[in-house]
Amino acid sequence: MGDQKPKLLTIMAQIKPMALIESMKKKVCMHSDVYFRTNKKTGKVYTGKLCNPSTKEPSAAQTAAKARFAKVSAAVRAILAGSSEQKTALVAEYRKQTRIGSLFGYAMHKLNDQYDASGDPIGG
Repeated sequence: MGDQKPKLLTIMAQIKPMALIESMKKKVCMHSDVYFRTNKKTGKVYTGKLCNPSTKEPSAAQTAAKARFAKVSAAVRAILAGSSEQKTALVAEYRKQTRIGSLFGYAMHKLNDQYDASGDPIGG
């Protein structure tokens, strides 16, 4: 992870990378603020800590980003649930790369730019 910051539309929280612990996944317990994630293809384990969680109501931009994400992820789930040429192409591209650890995450990454700010398909 290093000094690279994730590209987000709206920053909702900042994370602070921590030392890797290879035998854990997700959160240690429901009261913990430390998160663990494993890339399924490479086996790398990433950790992070929620340092400054927001305590105020989300802004209009954050609410819009959340609604857009919900629409786009529903569209991606529909594509992955079917058996289309688009799904076949996505699966083939996904298998060639190692950066993104899930097919859903890869599909979100690839298809995100095909939707406008409200989450509707561009040109359709």
